[in-house]
Amino acid sequence: MRGAYSSGTATKTAPDGHHGGMAGLEGIEQPRGHSRASAARWSPTVEDEQALKALELFGNPTEREVQLPSRPESAATARRLAQVVVLRTWRLSPKLTEDTVLLVSELVGNAVRHTGARVFGLRMRCRPGWMRVEVRDPSRGLPCLIPVQELDVSGRGLFLVDKLSDRWGVDLLPRGKTTWFEMRVSDR
Repeated sequence: MRGAYSSGTATKTAPDGHHGGMAGLEGIEQPRGHSRASAARWSPTVEDEQALKALELFGNPTEREVQLPSRPESAATARRLAQVVVLRTWRLSPKLTEDTVLLVSELVGNAVRHTGARVFGLRMRCRPGWMRVEVRDPSRGLPCLIPVQELDVSGRGLFLVDKLSDRWGVDLLPRGKTTWFEMRVSDR
């Protein structure tokens, strides 16, 4: 499952017949270059710059809850914030960073798709031996862990959270809820 993003927003069929995709990126046009191969290459430098820019624009989710608009494109911002916090601020492993980014994408996708909210909050905390990520939204509707089949193209969000995190849950608030996950971390 590692490295695969399930659909965290409404499933839509693309012109190439593809269903699902990265949460929050459906319908977003891919960069165009002289070849498709050049557009598909990942550049750590560019990714780091975008992550640091997101941190500057939206704030640090380790210092306070960061408010993001409840739009599909906010999933990319949340992923970048999670990446820069786990990899650069907390100096945790690339594997833990990858898993955290995936799970943040899933929780944000669920908040955007299912709550009807205008904004959601992202908060990240680290204490000895553990890290915790919280996504808060104003809906009191509880997320549902559903069984998934191998060929399902959606509905895998909480399945992935359940499989990759050490524990997760939902805290009901007077106005909304916080969906969270925790992962064990090694000493730096």
